Amino acid sequence: SMLSGIFVTHEHGDHIAGLGVLARRFQLPIFATAETFCAMFHGKTGIGRVSEALIHEIRPGEEILFDKMRVKAYPISHDAANPVCYTFFAGEDKAALITDLGRVDDSILEAATQANILYLEANHDENMLLVGSYPYVLKQRILGERGHLSNDAAARLACEVLHPRLQTVILAHLSKENNIPELAYETVRVELFAEAKKRGLAMPELFVASRDKPSRLVSTQ
Repeated sequence: SMLSGIFVTHEHGDHIAGLGVLARRFQLPIFATAETFCAMFHGKTGIGRVSEALIHEIRPGEEILFDKMRVKAYPISHDAANPVCYTFFAGEDKAALITDLGRVDDSILEAATQANILYLEANHDENMLLVGSYPYVLKQRILGERGHLSNDAAARLACEVLHPRLQTVILAHLSKENNIPELAYETVRVELFAEAKKRGLAMPELFVASRDKPSRLVSTQ
């Protein structure tokens, strides 16, 4: 009941399960790309019917105003219809939510740059994935350009966009089979600490988002 709206990154089931029920019960507007809406409502997603009044199309690269915030979607490389990540501005503060992407390009760097809060995918440890039980085809999908970011890739991105006002880095979307929270944390911490020390900056707060319960409230104040 505290929600004002739902911004959907893409149509995969682990991101939209319960979306229809939530939107109908609380009459929440849903924001997504046209292709994502098409995939959600015409695919086997189980969302059900949603009032057209709740459907709001967004376009990558365009900024909208919503609930006293500026919201901008950026295209990402993932095996979905037209997936995006989001940045949220409140005054001079910026939060960037970046998950489910196989590679970092200029668009992703723009999204992450100057963020106060960076919510970043650290999906897998490459060694765990390679020696794990996943079929070869699935391993290649995860490692590919339309797959997911590894712990090492997350560390590189966090280091590249490190700046004096980056307060919090939250590692997210960890694989249950191919990652360990402590491993993701330590992989990113070592690289980020070294980069901060080299540039004479404070080390941002770093923690791992839980897979099955809400994270604590993070503030830029």
